[in-house]
Amino acid sequence: MKKSNERLPVYQNIKTEIREWIQTGIWKQGGLIPVEVTLAKEFGCARATVNRALRELAEEGIFERRRKAGTRVVMPTGRSANFEIPRIRLEIEETGATYHYALLLREVTVPPANVRSKLETSPEICSLHLHCLHYSNESPFQFEDRWIDLKSILEAEQEKFEDINPNEWLVKNVPWTNAERILSAANADAKKAELLSLAEGDALFVIQRRTWRKENLVTYVRLYYPGRFYQMRTIL
Repeated sequence: MKKSNERLPVYQNIKTEIREWIQTGIWKQGGLIPVEVTLAKEFGCARATVNRALRELAEEGIFERRRKAGTRVVMPTGRSANFEIPRIRLEIEETGATYHYALLLREVTVPPANVRSKLETSPEICSLHLHCLHYSNESPFQFEDRWIDLKSILEAEQEKFEDINPNEWLVKNVPWTNAERILSAANADAKKAELLSLAEGDALFVIQRRTWRKENLVTYVRLYYPGRFYQMRTIL
């Protein structure tokens, strides 16, 4: 197993690596995976640890497990096959620009009421709150205001998000089943104008997105783009 996060249980690190194998195509959609004994040797752990990782991944919809028939990577549903969560890094790099990102805020706190309603959490539950600024070359391209439900994604509390942005981390580590996206326009307040190198009151293009894994809401994010620079293209 490659370098793991020592702050997480072994089975969680196994789950993370298996997700990466599927994302990168090492394990193909629809294909059978190695038996638990083989994986235990690969990861250098007990078979029971591998069993827990595979069982939880099966519960998340990653695998289909059948007695005497083995464990198979589940083919994507029509929804997940036809709609992908965009990766901001690729969005910028595909224009020929250089991408980099800055983490401005990371805190575990109780969300305000308007965010709790989006996350569907109760007032005593803490969530992970992140502010990020994504750059195209040296120009601010997107301000990200994200909340992650730690009840659904416990591993996120251990991730510092210093070396990987939350968008990429979630796409890599958290398979999703449903998503809601709301597009709107807004005017920049003083804070967002300063972050995005705009004048206060300038137009912003705003994307709100909520993402679920089965019945569990994973994350709620508000993405702010300078309105005069950003355009969205959709092919039907």
